[in-house]
Amino acid sequence: MKQNNWYLYLIRQKNNALYCGITTDVQRRFTQHKEGKGAKALKGKAPLTLVFQCAVGNRSSASQVEYKIKQLNKKTKERLVISQPDNIIDYLANYTLSKCEE
Repeated sequence: MKQNNWYLYLIRQKNNALYCGITTDVQRRFTQHKEGKGAKALKGKAPLTLVFQCAVGNRSSASQVEYKIKQLNKKTKERLVISQPDNIIDYLANYTLSKCEE
């Protein structure tokens, strides 16, 4: 049985960089990151702040959305944090369309 409860999240590091990840339990994963048990990329980067999270469907969709977010520049990621869209897939589709029109 496939699990459809995957989430994408963004964590702000002390140097203001944004880390993107996916999980089935955002609070558990964020706690792991804060305790230094998560990704190597976040070790020693405390304090960490969870700045964005949203549901993205199944594992495959989550991985695809994570890849797209990681391709965005810092300014666009910051816009995402400010916007806090409920549907990240629609948000990214609109972002892609607006980039094509430029």
